[in-house]
Amino acid sequence: MRMSYFRPLAALALLFVITACAAQAPRDRAAPRPVPKLVTEAYVSPEAPNEEFDSLATWRHPDGTTWLIATAKSSHRLVIFDADTGTRLREIGSKGPEPGQFIRPNGIAVLGDRLFVAERDNHRVQGFSLPEFRPLGSFGQAELRSPYGLWLNPVDKDTIDVYVTDNFMEGPRYEVVPPLEQLDQRVRRYRLRFDTTGALAAKTLGSFGDTGEATALRIVESLAGDARRRTLLIADEDTRRESTLREYRQNGRSTGRSVPRSSFEAEAEGVALWACGRERGYWIAVDQLQTLTVFRLFDRASLAARGSFTGATVAATDGISLRTAPSHRFPKGALFAVHRDKSVAAFDLRDIVAMLKLDRSCL
Repeated sequence: MRMSYFRPLAALALLFVITACAAQAPRDRAAPRPVPKLVTEAYVSPEAPNEEFDSLATWRHPDGTTWLIATAKSSHRLVIFDADTGTRLREIGSKGPEPGQFIRPNGIAVLGDRLFVAERDNHRVQGFSLPEFRPLGSFGQAELRSPYGLWLNPVDKDTIDVYVTDNFMEGPRYEVVPPLEQLDQRVRRYRLRFDTTGALAAKTLGSFGDTGEATALRIVESLAGDARRRTLLIADEDTRRESTLREYRQNGRSTGRSVPRSSFEAEAEGVALWACGRERGYWIAVDQLQTLTVFRLFDRASLAARGSFTGATVAATDGISLRTAPSHRFPKGALFAVHRDKSVAAFDLRDIVAMLKLDRSCL
């Protein structure tokens, strides 16, 4: 009697456990990714296989031309394109440690008529005045070990705060992530001031990065900021755990927030803010797939997913640059992207808004 009484109870208990687990399982699964929309490129430039393009920035020349400036890691120089057509215009620099030279230039950023370039193997950031590319000085040599990405935040007319990702690694092939206690140096901050001749002087403001097991910045390159909300979005590329975008305050404190789990299939790369007025807008980030790059959009404030798209051609993208200012070809702005390290490409922002049904106030 006791056995016959026990078995139904045991079966009932087991059924309850299985049902409860089944009911809870969806909470632990990431939502399936919607199929990306197709937005055809406005152009893809001819391939330049020996350059190894990485990051992009734009600048409007006084003659009305918009320059698209790319860092070229293998040729140790900058390459300038006409942003409206993808036509190659000129090259700047050569390999070396002197002012105006580069060794593995990576991150690039423009603010006003000043250009900044991070050099991984010169362990520095150089500043230049545009359009003549006159060197203004360099900084970071004492602290930077493997600088990659840059974000510039203007303080006033002659003062800029610069955020630099420092992706130093360990091991004979530099593929080993350092111990957690060293990852509070993943982003370094500098304050730049410029004298009457334009020369820069830099002051280090320290470094930051979470060192928690679940939230540390392990492999970093791209970052961007929202000056209005005083936040940064930093890409962690470590696919051995989870590649994602993590939010920080500009004072270096983690907010504990990131984009939705499993947003990226491959490495999270180039990040840009598409600001639509003072409060609204989107973050755009690269999902660096080798077949076709997926450009993923997230809400500026909530970080919720807001859609994704691919081009017809662009793949394996590193850097992107978003420009909302009008040009002859792109009266409402464009998104520029690197294609397989060999070409640059452009997407018309009007096409992106139409295909993803985004906020039209962004145009």
